[in-house]
Amino acid sequence: MIPRRQLGQGGPLVGAVALGTMNFQGTYGAADAADSQRVIDACVDMGIDHIDTSDVYGAGGAEEMLAPVLARHKGRVTIASKVGITRNPDHPFDNSPAYLRDALDQSLRRMGVERIDLYYLHRREAARPVEEAMDTLMRLRAEGKIGAIGLSEVAPATLDRACAIGPVAAVQSEYSLWSRQVELGMVDACAQHGAALVAFSPVGRGVFADVPPDRAGFAPGDLRAGMPRFQADNWARNLPRLRAFADWARDQGESPAAMAIAWVLARAPHVIALPGSRSMDHWHQIARGAGLSLTADQMARIDALLPAGWAHGARYPAAMAQGPETWA
Repeated sequence: MIPRRQLGQGGPLVGAVALGTMNFQGTYGAADAADSQRVIDACVDMGIDHIDTSDVYGAGGAEEMLAPVLARHKGRVTIASKVGITRNPDHPFDNSPAYLRDALDQSLRRMGVERIDLYYLHRREAARPVEEAMDTLMRLRAEGKIGAIGLSEVAPATLDRACAIGPVAAVQSEYSLWSRQVELGMVDACAQHGAALVAFSPVGRGVFADVPPDRAGFAPGDLRAGMPRFQADNWARNLPRLRAFADWARDQGESPAAMAIAWVLARAPHVIALPGSRSMDHWHQIARGAGLSLTADQMARIDALLPAGWAHGARYPAAMAQGPETWA
């Protein structure tokens, strides 16, 4: 079974590995809804009982895809969704009370549920104080439409301001062996406020798979094709380190994905890993990683192979970088 961790102070115990659904909407190539649902069903049976989605994944398609899954597993899963990205180039983020309330009602309808257990502000609208958004989310919680509040891709200072208004159960940030900015304050800030740090892309958008992705083989619509770390010059520098890590992981009798998950979970007891995959082979490796306890020697070797800041290229291209907050 998957080890369990607490989803925020006073929150439920959930699997230390959650399931992200962005990949089930064609982000890394075409996806089939029925196949996706079968994978999610199997993951729930494995003990992966925290499912994460967003109203922007597939323009609501991910939430609709989840409806029959949630109906089948009613009472067995903790559902999280996110709000605040509009896909309107003139107003890409909206945290206004009217927008948040209307978007929540649509998400509830699409998923066929009366409450979302954890509702994230997917991106903070820079021109609007986070305190205003928190006021709205607190009202929605008081009405029983959401169970807890989360923030995504925010700075520690934003978390401090938000927690002055009300409790934040989780902060969702990219965290993996090639994305470690959250170690500059966010891991500690979450611990201070009793929030879980939900680490998305803990296997680095597939780079810690058995075989690193082939740039030339990216399917149409694959998000990675436009990401700086996958561009030719950067990828040529990143790939040798990834291969060295994969070789070392196999020498330890483990897959690179299992080792990458184990490393993320070893960083702090309030970290929850949030991968997304349509492959059951990958999920078995991920589940294996959730149960691994790395030795001090193994942690030291990983740091030698992949020290902080080793990856060439930014996380996001310019168009995607405007929403996540930066600090330090």
